[in-house]
Amino acid sequence: MPHDHEHRESRQQEILAILDNHRVRSQGELVELLRERGIAVTQSSVSRDLRDLGVAWMGGRYARPAEHDERDPGVAEVSHFLRGVKPSGPYLTVLFTMAGAAQAVGIALDRAGWPELVGTMAGDDTVFAATASARDQRRLLQRLEGFLKEE
Repeated sequence: MPHDHEHRESRQQEILAILDNHRVRSQGELVELLRERGIAVTQSSVSRDLRDLGVAWMGGRYARPAEHDERDPGVAEVSHFLRGVKPSGPYLTVLFTMAGAAQAVGIALDRAGWPELVGTMAGDDTVFAATASARDQRRLLQRLEGFLKEE
C-alpha cells in the first residue's frame, strides 16, 4: 500500500499535467478534474498542493511555477552579476552582486513573477529579497543557487 507522501507526489504530478492541458480557474474545477482521473481529493488538499508546488494565480487561472531557464530570460541575463546568496532570517535573503549591478538584478527578479518572491530592495552591490514564508525562502534559494551553479 502506498504511503501518504507517495499519494501526494502522484497527485501533485497529476495537478501539473492538468495545468499543462487545461485553463483551470478555480480549485473546485481542479478537484473535479482530478476526480475524473480517479483521484479522490478535497479542496483543502488541492490548496496545499498548489502552495507546495509554487503554482501561481496569473491571468485569471492557475499556472505552473516558472522555470528560470525557459521563462525568466531577464534573470538569466543578469545572473552573471550574482556573486552569492545568503538567507537572513526566515523571510529575507541577501543577494551579493558585482558593484553597480544590484538594481539590474532586483528589477529582473521582480519582473520574473516568481510566486515565492514578495519583492526586492536593491543598493549598489546588494539585493534584499523578501519572501512570505520560510518555505518560499527555500524555493527562492534553490532557484538562485541554480543560477550560481551555471556560472
